[in-house]
Amino acid sequence: MLTHIVLFKLKDNSPEIVARTQQVLRDMEGRIPGLLSIEAGADVLHSDRSYDIALVTTFPSMAELEAYQVHPVHKEVIAYMQTVRESSVSVDYES
Repeated sequence: MLTHIVLFKLKDNSPEIVARTQQVLRDMEGRIPGLLSIEAGADVLHSDRSYDIALVTTFPSMAELEAYQVHPVHKEVIAYMQTVRESSVSVDYES
């Protein structure tokens, strides 16, 4: 099992933009083969070091994660995220 986590800091972290962005991320569910689970959660602490949204996805193996990276649905999400994100960080780990 491979877990892929991305944290996003948004240019505009208003409740409307955060909710819209969460929905864009969640809309990948069921549309990309090999994507076993997806969560998109909004930060509730709003501290100086907080990111605005966490995306947590799981895949059966590295091959499915690599296929996800180039899938057209994911590419559409990347295009949207480039318009709203200030920065992002990620981590991928096997369990």
